[in-house]
Amino acid sequence: MPHLTFQAAVVLLDIEGTIGSKTFLTQVLAPYARNHLRTYIAQHADLPAVAQALQDTVALADTPNVDAVDTLLQWIAEDRKAPPLKKLQGLVWQKGFEGGDFQGHLYADAVAALQHWHAEGLPLAIYSSGSVQAQHLYFAHSVAGNLRPWFHSHFDTDSGAKVEAASYLRIAQALGQAPAEVLFASDSVAELQAAQIAGLQVVHVVREDTAPDARFASVQSFVELQVQRLP
Repeated sequence: MPHLTFQAAVVLLDIEGTIGSKTFLTQVLAPYARNHLRTYIAQHADLPAVAQALQDTVALADTPNVDAVDTLLQWIAEDRKAPPLKKLQGLVWQKGFEGGDFQGHLYADAVAALQHWHAEGLPLAIYSSGSVQAQHLYFAHSVAGNLRPWFHSHFDTDSGAKVEAASYLRIAQALGQAPAEVLFASDSVAELQAAQIAGLQVVHVVREDTAPDARFASVQSFVELQVQRLP
């Protein structure tokens, strides 16, 4: 039974560690991009998006005679959120998702909650460090099928860093809601702090190796959470 109840106009959700496993990124997506990036670029170097991303990589590296692909692979190892890397990772992952090499991981309790909220007409939005393109792929090819129609909006770090309050103000404005009308769910304390400073309601999702934090209301499963739609 739910032990936390919120009233919200929109539910804004993190992905990794919240509705899906962190290990899907570290053990599936990141290695896949690392192992296939060089071949993908060699086979698709004539695509405008790939050529532009390579040019942007060289410019961002700002090092004479830099090898763009080596730089991109180094950024993967460093988990750097560089825009040209995000673009190319998205293209590589698109091939993997559409080819059936993997499916986006979602916890069963998260799928049930998302389905219920969508059926109730409660708008759902995603805010992830992964690109909007990667988010679309993740939900279109998830373990629960194509869930893209369930989501009202998607946001990535183009809206700002997830640990900055201003990012959440921008998102609330883009959603057409007052910050207090948005509920943000995440496993990250730093993200929750930023969202709370911006005036959003927040709930801490405690899964895997996430430690509880007494400053935030928390759930271990979305079964424990009830969200009532604001009129």
